[in-house]
Amino acid sequence: MIKNILIISSNYTGHGHKSITEALSEKFDIVPDVNIHVVDGFSLGGNTLLKVGKMYGPITRTSEQLWKVIWDYTSVKSSFVNHLIELKIKTRFLELLDKVRPDLILTVHPNFNGSVLNILEKNHIHIPFVTLIADLVSITSFWADPRADYIISPTEEAKAKCIEFGVPADKIKVFGFPVRSRFYNPSRVTGNDQYAPNKPLNALIMSGGEGVGNMGRMAKTLIKAFGFNITIVAGRNEKLQAHLKKSLGKKYGDKVKIYGFTQNIQDLIAASDIAFIRSSPNVMMEAVSCNTPIVITGALPGQEAGNPRFAEKYHLAITCHSTRDLVPTINELLENNVAMLRQIKKSQREYVDPQSPENIVNFILNIPDDELQPAGVSHDHDVTPSSVNKIKYES
Repeated sequence: MIKNILIISSNYTGHGHKSITEALSEKFDIVPDVNIHVVDGFSLGGNTLLKVGKMYGPITRTSEQLWKVIWDYTSVKSSFVNHLIELKIKTRFLELLDKVRPDLILTVHPNFNGSVLNILEKNHIHIPFVTLIADLVSITSFWADPRADYIISPTEEAKAKCIEFGVPADKIKVFGFPVRSRFYNPSRVTGNDQYAPNKPLNALIMSGGEGVGNMGRMAKTLIKAFGFNITIVAGRNEKLQAHLKKSLGKKYGDKVKIYGFTQNIQDLIAASDIAFIRSSPNVMMEAVSCNTPIVITGALPGQEAGNPRFAEKYHLAITCHSTRDLVPTINELLENNVAMLRQIKKSQREYVDPQSPENIVNFILNIPDDELQPAGVSHDHDVTPSSVNKIKYES
């Protein structure tokens, strides 16, 4: 029986991996006699690899084209990258296994699938291994290692991509995208889509945990053209936050509220009539869970490239390709008595699955032992359970 689980996540490569880990931890935490131990995978490589993880934010904020080059190169060199990471994390990872002695390893970051499986295989260690994909459509081959016992996919589209990469279909389970419970407050999702014709709409502008995009220009346009009340979340980008407060605060006063990285983001999303966001999968699915219509204002090259089309396919959002298109995009949402805005809210309610985290946890905890016997791996060094704290984060 699976009682002791090691989760390999990431604290610095965006906030999505950590959010997914928290969504699952909420459900693991209420299961008796189940312990989870969470580690930042980059910390297993010491300061060098941790610095690499921390570079994600600055690179994606300041140079999307550089990120595209990194994404494209590593995607075709996955075996080489896995080998490098394997060499960096091997010693600390084996020490962690000896300390934690997990019954199962769950990864929620692509860089620690092939690398960890390499270590387990070469050291003849059999520990059940499950991958949870944190992207929606445009997944990298790092997510799709066929040696994993199971791969949990958020969408049928990501499952299809895994099959293209050579993963057997019966190893892939689709359970939706896990979102933290505080985004699923039933009182927010009532189906009441009434909008007062003379009352300004509340607009939230954000761009994921790293805070990028033409937020100031968007805010000015939305106030001038539609009289919206604006809330801006600049994320960890402190320079952007200071600039926006200086450029917008004096001119618009209470019409604009500006935040940095905030812990109550679910309240800001739920209080908004429209959320203007980059197509970060985590932020998108949190807005969908809050039943807040989305205007997608950009996509990071690589893992987010297919998300705008995905969101429009299921009528969860509308895409605005540039600030020049902002006014006609909002006009389309608001015309015919906000018909499109109402349709998006209806589609979000039909799409969202609050049971996704619980279903994932139940699946993991109930994988039969006879399904976890990979061929060609000896059991000479099997790791057995021991007691650890209910949830322990390492960095």
